[in-house]
Amino acid sequence: MKSSYQKETEKRYVRDIKSADTWSVFKIIADFVRGFDELGDLGPSVTVFGSARLDPSHRYYQTTVKLTKKLAKRGFNIITGGGPGLMEAANAGTQGHHVESIGLNIDLPFEQAINPYATKSLTFDYFFSRKVMLVKYSLAYVIMPGGFGTLDELFESLTLVQTKKVSNVRIFLVGTEFFQPLVDFISTTMVSEGVISESDLDLFTLTDDLDEVVESICDSMSEQLHELRKLGLQDTSYYKTLHDFTKRGYGTDYTI
Repeated sequence: MKSSYQKETEKRYVRDIKSADTWSVFKIIADFVRGFDELGDLGPSVTVFGSARLDPSHRYYQTTVKLTKKLAKRGFNIITGGGPGLMEAANAGTQGHHVESIGLNIDLPFEQAINPYATKSLTFDYFFSRKVMLVKYSLAYVIMPGGFGTLDELFESLTLVQTKKVSNVRIFLVGTEFFQPLVDFISTTMVSEGVISESDLDLFTLTDDLDEVVESICDSMSEQLHELRKLGLQDTSYYKTLHDFTKRGYGTDYTI
C-alpha cells in the first residue's frame, strides 16, 4: 500500500509531466524574479544550513542559536532554508536585533513549514532556484550538522568556491564531532585518489569555536571591498552597502 508521501509525489510528478514545458519555464523564472526582487537590497548576510529534524533540546540547536545571536549582534542578516530544526534555530538567534531574519522555504509534501522566527519569507517551487538565493547574497556559509539536503548544500558551496563562481566567501563546518569523519574522507581518500587537490582543503574551516567564525566573517568584509575596488565596482549598490556597513561600525562588537 502506498504511503501518503508516495501518492503526493506521484501526483506532483504526473502534474509536472502533463504541464507544458513553457509553463515550467515561467514558474522557474518566477522563482528567480521573486528572489531577486526581495533579496537584492540586503546588507551583509550569512547563510546557515542545517538539519530540519533537530528540536530545541538538541545541543546543535542551542549552538546554532548562540552563533546567530553573535552574528546578529554584529549586524549581519541571517538567511536559512526557512524550515524547522537548525534553520529555525538560526532564525531564532536574530531575535532582539534589528537585522533581517530570512527564510527561503521550499514547497514540499512533508517536513518543511516556515518557522515563526523568519521576519521575511519566500517559498520556492524548485530546489535549484532556492539554492541560488541561499548562496547569492551571503558573505559566508555556515554548515551545521544535517542530512542529505545539508550535505548537498555543503558540496554545492564548495564547488562554487572551488570553481570561482563565487569569490571571497568563507565556508564553516560547525560541529567537529559530526563532521570529522567526513573531513577525514575528504582529506585522505579524495586527495589521495586525485579527485581534488590538497589546496582544496583550504576552502573550508572545521571548528567548534563560534567566535572564530564570527571574527573570520567580519574580516572577510574587507576582502570583499578590496576585490570590488580592484574590479572597479565602487559604484555598485552592493559595494556601497558593504562600505556603509563597515563605516557605521557594524561588524564590530556592537549591539544594533
